[in-house]
Amino acid sequence: MGSQSGAPLSFYIHIPYCVKRCGYCDFNTYTPAELQITEGLTEISHSYIDLLIEEARLARSAQPNAGAIPTIFFGGGTPTLMEPADLRRILATLEIEFGFTDDIEITIEANPDTITEEKLAALRAIGINRISIGMQSATPHVLKTLDRTHNPENVGKAVAWAREVGFEQVSVDLIYGTPGESMADWQATIESALALPITHISAYALIVEDGTKFAAQVKRGEVQAPDDDLMADKYLLADQLFSQAGLHWYELSNWSLPAGQCRHNIAYWHGDNWWGLGPGAHSHINGERWWNVKHPSTYRDRLASHQAPLHESEILTDSQKESERIMLQIRLQEGISKNSLSKEIVNHLLPFLHGGELDGARWASGDVVLTLQGRLVADRIVREILV
Repeated sequence: MGSQSGAPLSFYIHIPYCVKRCGYCDFNTYTPAELQITEGLTEISHSYIDLLIEEARLARSAQPNAGAIPTIFFGGGTPTLMEPADLRRILATLEIEFGFTDDIEITIEANPDTITEEKLAALRAIGINRISIGMQSATPHVLKTLDRTHNPENVGKAVAWAREVGFEQVSVDLIYGTPGESMADWQATIESALALPITHISAYALIVEDGTKFAAQVKRGEVQAPDDDLMADKYLLADQLFSQAGLHWYELSNWSLPAGQCRHNIAYWHGDNWWGLGPGAHSHINGERWWNVKHPSTYRDRLASHQAPLHESEILTDSQKESERIMLQIRLQEGISKNSLSKEIVNHLLPFLHGGELDGARWASGDVVLTLQGRLVADRIVREILV
């Protein structure tokens, strides 16, 4: 945590509040009822941002030589539950403490039911220039299974408003593989998303996370676990339709127009430096990684007494750094330079080259790049080459 760097430092800002917990979600989020909060969201917003400002100042003390901030990402939870005026305060603090690059990307995640045109205009006015809207599905019965509360029609309104008030980059998040979701349902969701004036799509396979309501339902036999073959077919359909619409993959679960990539997430995949503000947030600087205490009350108590909210930390070994580099960069369309890999790993990759999971032309020119078939088994490839 004390290591210094003149390199740019990105920031992830965690907003741990949601109106309702979705059945599949295992993120570090809390509803007001779970926290036994009685005050309104405006009061929560103001007091919570005060804590983030305190941690941002601690970050500056720990990183006196860090460069200007290239990307900021407000994630959650539901960041759009916070007041724009409060979000402006944390942005102003970060700009004063670190400075912003001229082309800074500032993203906020949004639940379509928590935004109005007025709120979007206010968010744009404080400098947020990229928005990621949680669409998940266009099919009501799929949203119901996911415990999503929003009306599918609100997604179209939210995207249109975002473009009208000046957001240059607008993304939607989709989830495929929900029990009961047919191929026709998934295709309808894709077509609904592509009909919107967006620049980016993230599409994630539903994962059954231990401890979630959804996992308990699967265990009890109330819903079926996602089917791997059907998931693969849905991925292939998504890639085909996204590509036809001009959104091309640049990472396993992400497609964009030519200038629409999420630079903040690319920083993660490249192993760049970032600081996570908020309870449970993770940070990484020069091979040192740490994460904050998870519960908002503990986080508040630490900062109220001017202590770092650190829970645990680790320093990655050279072999851990290399494993992470391979695991993350193989997910990218640019792939990995073959010259940067050991002879042993290159040999482990040969069966996948011969099996068609790696691009032969790119291999010949010196890069390890997944083919479409390879993207379907990326996790298996990583497991086998890092044995």
